[in-house]
Order: sequence, then C-alpha cells, then structure tokens
Amino acid sequence: MDSASQTFQQRTLSVKLWPPSQSTRLMLAERMTKNLTTPSIFSRKYGLLGKEEAEEDAKQIEELAFTAANQHYEKEPDGDGSSAVQVYAKESSKLMLEVIKRGPRTKEDGEVMITDKAAASQTIFDISGGRRAFIEEEEAEDVIGPLRDPGNSYTKIIFSNRSFGFGAARVVVPILNSIKDQLTEVDLSDFIAGRPESEALEVITMFSSALEGCHLRYLNLSNNALGEKGVRAFESLLKSQSNLEELYLMNDGISEEAARAVCELIPSTEKLKVLHFHNNMTGDEGALAIAEMVKHSPVLEDFRCSSTRIGSEGGVALAEALGKCTHLKKLDLRDNMFGVEAGLALSKALSAFPALTEIYLSYLNLEDEGAEALANALKESAPSLEALELAGNDITAKGAASLAACVAAKQFLTKLNLSENELKDEGAILIGKSLEEGHGQLTEVDLSTNSIRKAGARLLAQVAVNKPGFKSLNINGNFISDEGIDEVKDIFKQSPDLLGPLDENDPEGEDFDDKAEDEDELESQLKGLKIKQEE
Repeated sequence: MDSASQTFQQRTLSVKLWPPSQSTRLMLAERMTKNLTTPSIFSRKYGLLGKEEAEEDAKQIEELAFTAANQHYEKEPDGDGSSAVQVYAKESSKLMLEVIKRGPRTKEDGEVMITDKAAASQTIFDISGGRRAFIEEEEAEDVIGPLRDPGNSYTKIIFSNRSFGFGAARVVVPILNSIKDQLTEVDLSDFIAGRPESEALEVITMFSSALEGCHLRYLNLSNNALGEKGVRAFESLLKSQSNLEELYLMNDGISEEAARAVCELIPSTEKLKVLHFHNNMTGDEGALAIAEMVKHSPVLEDFRCSSTRIGSEGGVALAEALGKCTHLKKLDLRDNMFGVEAGLALSKALSAFPALTEIYLSYLNLEDEGAEALANALKESAPSLEALELAGNDITAKGAASLAACVAAKQFLTKLNLSENELKDEGAILIGKSLEEGHGQLTEVDLSTNSIRKAGARLLAQVAVNKPGFKSLNINGNFISDEGIDEVKDIFKQSPDLLGPLDENDPEGEDFDDKAEDEDELESQLKGLKIKQEE
C-alpha cells in the first residue's frame, strides 16, 4: 500500500472513534457469540454454550459494555473517543470471561439445558482466535482435546494463527488421522510461522500424511511461505484431492517451480469454484502453470491472481484460459505487469462471463488502448456488474469516453475505482455524466489522484450527493482550487461524512499548461453532454 493510501486510511479512522456504528456493534456481538461457542481450554473445564444461549449472552455483554463506554465518553466529550473504545473492549472481554467461567445455564434439576441443536453437534473446530503464537505439546493436548471425543461431528478444522512444532504435531496427527473421513474443510493457513525450515517441512509432511485420502471441498494453505519445497511436502494430501471447490494459496512464495508443483500434484480441478493465488512471486512461467489449472476448471466462479509478478506473456495465457470459465463471477488480477497486449487478450475473454459481478484490474499497465478495449467488451457483457476497478493504469481523458459508455450501461454498479490515472477534468466530467441517470445502488466512487480541478470535482460531488444510498466520494490528491474545495464542501453540507478527506489536494495544480481552458468554460462545453447507451 502506498504512503498516500496509508495516510488516507489513518486520517479517516481518526476522525471519530466513538460512538461505534450499529453494524460495528452487531459485528462485535457476532464475534463474541462465535468465541462463546468455540471449543477451547475453558470450554473443557466449564462447558460449552449453545448457540442461542451464547447469542443472548453476547447481546447483553455488548449492551453493558457500550453503556459503560458511553458514560466514560460523556465525561470526556472533547476527546477523539479512543479511551471510550478501550473501555468498550475491556468491559466486553471482562464480561465474556465471566460468562465462559459460568458455563451453560442449567435447568432446576441440574441437567444441562441445550437450546440449539447445532450446539449438540458442533461442526467447526477453530483454534485461530487470540494472538498469533506457537503451540507446543502440552497446550496441544488440552486445545485439541475435543477432537478426541467419540462421536464428534466436526467437519471443518481451523488451525490458522497457531504455529505447530514437532511436539504439537505429534499430538495432533493421530487425531486428524482418526477423523479425516468426516472432514470436508481444512484451514492450515499460517500454521508453521517462525519455525526453522527443516522443522516446518517435517510438520507439513506429518499433517499431509495424516489427512491423505480425506475428501475436502475447501483447503486453505495460505501464509505459510511454502515455496516449491512446502508444496511438495503437501504431496500426500494434494494428490488425494479430486473434489476441491475452494483452494487458497495466498502469500505462499509460489514461484514458477511451486506453481508447476501445484498443477502437477492436484489430480483434478473440475469442481473448483474458488482459486486464490494472491501475493506470490509466480512470474510469467508460473502463470503458464496456473493457466493450465484454470483451463481445466470449467465451473470456476472466483479467481484471484493479484500481486504475482505476472507480465505480458503470462497475462495473455491466463486471459485465454479464463475464456473457458463461463461461470466466473469475480475476477481479481490487480498489481501485475500485464501491459496492453494482455489487456487486449483479456478483453476478448470477457464475453464469456455473463454472470460477472466484480472485476478488479488496477495497476496492470493497461494504458488507454488496453482500458478502452476492456471497457468496450464489458459494456456488451456482464449486465449485473457491481464493482469495477481500473486504478493506476495511465488512463487519460482519451480513454475516458469508452469507460464512461461502459459505466453508463452498468446500472447495478455499487463501487467504481478509477484512482491514480490521468483523467483530468475532461475525463472526470465524462465519468460523472455517465453516473447521473439511474445507478440507484451506487455507494462508492474513487477518482483520487487524477489531476482533476474545480469543474470535475464539482460535477462528481453533485452526482454523488443525489444518490440515495451513497457512502463515499474520494477526490483527494487532485488539483482543486480553494474556491472549488469550498463549493464541494457546500454541496455536501447536509452529509459531510460522504465526502472523503481533501488534505492531499494541491490547489496550485502545477501539472496544467498555460493553454488549458478555463474550468468554467470547460464545464460549460461539457454541460449538455449525454452518455449514450446502445439498446
């Protein structure tokens, strides 16, 4: 993430920390419910709560914690709310621990009351909560205990965020082997962090052998710095998987050789619906191997291959392979080195994706030619597109016309990100005009860092403020005059929270030449412009 994005996030988050939104409060209650119903050392000692009981307790805990924090905030109204947030978190933790130690409520006759059938037959075993830490043999004996219970109904295990060494692995492996026939989902992401390579590879081999032959629909091996050695250490497990529907290999050091190993070891991807390869060092040669997997994944719905150092050759290969994935709904290829040629190849594949709802193509060096080809192709396909991202592609006002026509046709669009391009006022006004009619579901627009001045900023503000469910307009990092800033803020005077910060705006606008048309004249010339949608 660049420094501008970090600054934007930090300043946005520091504006107002209290009170939390209703959605944040609900999310906290949901997390507490999950913690109260997840097997742990405490649940073995005090008993495990049923879902309905946990939901009721979590709601009461949240309300009590909120009241305490709000009372604290009212005593310090001039603060930013950070101390109230700390009280909120501290009270929530304290009250939740009291409920855990209380255990499940009982009936008058002493029999444990089960209020939810799901509580009687837990299906998810999750030890990923809490801080990232090593897990050693003694702790593993306690934590993994519930998996030993005869007749347990666990179908999903999540060992993420805990680093297993030899001792812990020796405890877990026999248990995994005994329940592998009932498992359908396995999450081993980030489970060997900080271990020496020799120990990490041995632990992987032990887990792989224990799980060999299980019939998984979901497998997550992300955040393990696997490389080719790590991938091949998982050979027993991978070779036995023919029914995978979701596979995650993110931040795994998947090199060219590692990508070929994955392609070689997995016997079938015919049922694969989700494939994620984010943040690896795959390169063009590795992309060719991934393309082979994609080519043989006819029901693929969600493909992510972002930040993987893929250039033009690999991009073209992936684009051609994706052309066979007619069920694709979400495509994320951000932060690669595709260039124009790969962009053109991808534009030819887009007609194969009638169900596409999200497409992320930022930082691919597409330039006007690639962006125009993609926009023209998207205009004629993906009728239900909801998210479109083409940031950082050197798109100028020349390419904006095709983009505007595409955007005008996408009436279900909720998020549009064209930041870090060179659209200037002319392109920004074209995009703004394309959003004027319809687009009732639009919530976010980002045209930051596009050399936009007052005219473009004003039009975008006028369009955004008139959308009923709109949430965020980001036009930071542009060349808006002080007068223009005042006008934009005035447009948002009834809903200032919908306008992002403007702290990185440069009112001097040094990138404009002396012959540029006056802002008001430009706006006047484009005022009557209509973006046509072909029937």
